[in-house]
Amino acid sequence: MSQATDVQTTDDGTIASVSGPVVVATGLGARMNDVVYVGDEGLMGEVIEIEGDRTTIQVYEETSGISPGQPVENTGEPLSVDLGPGMLYSIYDGVQRPLDVLEDRMGAFLDRGVDAPGIDLDEEWEFTPTISEGDELEAGDVVGTVPETESIEHRVMVPPDYEGGEVTNVEEGSFSVTDPIVELDSGEEVTMHQEWPVRETRPTVDKQTPTTPLVTGQRVQDGLFPLAKGGTAAIPGPFGSGKTVTQQSLAKFADADIVIYIGCGERGNEMTEVIDDFPDLEDPNTGKPLMSRTCLIANTSNMPVAARESCVYTGITIAEYYRDMGYDVALMADSTSRWAEAMREISSRLEEMPGEEGYPAYLAARLSAFYERAGYFENINGTEGSISAVGAVSPPGGDFSEPVTQNTLRIVKTFWALDSDLAERRHFPAIDWNESYSLYRDQLDPWFEENVAADWPETRQWVINTLDEEAELQEIVQLVGEDALPDDQRLTLDVARYLREAFLQQNALNPTDAYSSPEKTYRMMEAIQTYSEEAFDALEAGVPVEEITSIDAAPRLNRIGTTEEYGEFIEEIESDVQDQLREKY
Repeated sequence: MSQATDVQTTDDGTIASVSGPVVVATGLGARMNDVVYVGDEGLMGEVIEIEGDRTTIQVYEETSGISPGQPVENTGEPLSVDLGPGMLYSIYDGVQRPLDVLEDRMGAFLDRGVDAPGIDLDEEWEFTPTISEGDELEAGDVVGTVPETESIEHRVMVPPDYEGGEVTNVEEGSFSVTDPIVELDSGEEVTMHQEWPVRETRPTVDKQTPTTPLVTGQRVQDGLFPLAKGGTAAIPGPFGSGKTVTQQSLAKFADADIVIYIGCGERGNEMTEVIDDFPDLEDPNTGKPLMSRTCLIANTSNMPVAARESCVYTGITIAEYYRDMGYDVALMADSTSRWAEAMREISSRLEEMPGEEGYPAYLAARLSAFYERAGYFENINGTEGSISAVGAVSPPGGDFSEPVTQNTLRIVKTFWALDSDLAERRHFPAIDWNESYSLYRDQLDPWFEENVAADWPETRQWVINTLDEEAELQEIVQLVGEDALPDDQRLTLDVARYLREAFLQQNALNPTDAYSSPEKTYRMMEAIQTYSEEAFDALEAGVPVEEITSIDAAPRLNRIGTTEEYGEFIEEIESDVQDQLREKY
């Protein structure tokens, strides 16, 4: 049985009109979402609208030189991706063409109309079966393993659209991804290669409530605004506020098994930085190369606009495939605003009724359908896996009231708002603690209480309350100055300053401070809280606030982040703070 959708007898057509990436063909016997090849050069496109004899196609390549009268070839199949060993370490464009393979074939500048399989169909992999003849298999069952990279074991599965049956033959050894490795009494043959339509969600048994955090190593995120494994998050921010850097940090440090990084319409130099840096980076969890668990999808701003839509679906489909193996996948989309701009352009070419700010009326539905494919799932083979989706949003001028940001806010449950003022003050990560939030706190608190500290929620709430109070006091300070405040409020500002400088800031260039474990994050919050309690005790005992804030132990809080043996260092600071303050009364 073929894994791909059966090809139906269809009629080829002829181009009737061309408007940018939108081509209208006549005489084309196609279905919605069928892949077609447009023009004499065979440019890849996808059917997006059918009205009578007129078929509208969005083309994923530059359409200059395409003219009416040229042929349109219909494949009869939906846009699909090749799934199998060999996707990790790969760099794809929006329709899963391997860019390194095409570069070897034709150089840095790609010709139009070229294509290549998403995985090498000839490369052989060492297959070790985990089943035997006579075993009963169902769709999704794991039949064996392949060492795909140094850190990831590829689990070969029965495709979800198979009927299953009894194993009549199983092979072991080196095979290409198209070689049959398992034969079933139903006549079906299992290979290491699958195809799956990108717009169709891979089946699962149940979507569960996530209760485990995706540890990012960033204190402001793990400590104040955590994301669950299987959760959704948005990172909106103006130009230069650090969206890409934040996502790259997540891709490096998040405790996910697999990372899918989608560059959706971003500038070429940003994707170049990712492509240059990732192969040289070391995975802090395994010590292996970071690329050994990473798949990059590069669709830059100078590539065809329509391909921005395909790249997000390609990425989420690859993520679902690894989720089905039982892995935790982190998917980074940078940025969904560029995808929305592509939808707006296609919509305007179709002369559809525009919604707010010219975006199509179905913007919210498309964003929702994408984020809904994330989650913590029970798979059809009995394993559990997750997809955590993090989408960067690039609102023009940093205006969070624009449609893409607002529609994303209604969907995701974690909001990491970036602030250009913090970035200008060199405060990184530039996540605004007054605007950001996480709706996962309550369901993740039991994990933090069990694995980090029993009073994690209370300590975190103290940090949030202190920062909220500082925000209110800063408005007064802008009017009358800090010296006009009562002593207790001046002391609150001093404590909040250590929270901002010592706890919320992290130096990505310092190997010790770039990643902070949950244990270190908690101890830093606790150390600053200890200083606060001792300082307010001294103030109540009559010690002047100037003497309290001038002790030499407190400034050492700023060095905790860059200290490797932080446990002993924090204990020393807490002891010195107590001694120096208590001797004053």
